[in-house]
Amino acid sequence: MSAEAQWDLEVRSKKSARYAIATAVVLLISHLAVAFLLRITPTGVYFRTADQIALAGLGVLMASLALLLTRPRIRVGPAGVAVRNILSERLIEWDLVQGLSFPEGAIWARVDIPDDEFISVMAIQANDNDHAVAAVRAFRSLEKKYAGAQS
Repeated sequence: MSAEAQWDLEVRSKKSARYAIATAVVLLISHLAVAFLLRITPTGVYFRTADQIALAGLGVLMASLALLLTRPRIRVGPAGVAVRNILSERLIEWDLVQGLSFPEGAIWARVDIPDDEFISVMAIQANDNDHAVAAVRAFRSLEKKYAGAQS
């Protein structure tokens, strides 16, 4: 069995990923254009090649940071719920999962765990509308299947 076959559901945000990619492209192009034009346009200040490289590098760094927003995902399967946000991923076993909630006014969903704690799920976002609703419904049907088997 492959690593991907163990998950019944994988969800990523659609709109946020598109916005992040568009932002990264704009940041990169604008920094590269300014870096290129830095020595051509007379500004009264003498810029060197190192300044151009630094500005281009800054654009690459900022675009890379923007692309981190494409990472969030949630995967659901027999082993539990794997939530990956921007920097970290956590596997929550079914015996700890107490549901998926989407509080009113919240930006994204959350997996409820014992002791009134929760783990934010940046992959299911309110701005995704029908995609988010479908993801919550799919999660809840799989939760019945797997969490019910744990009881």
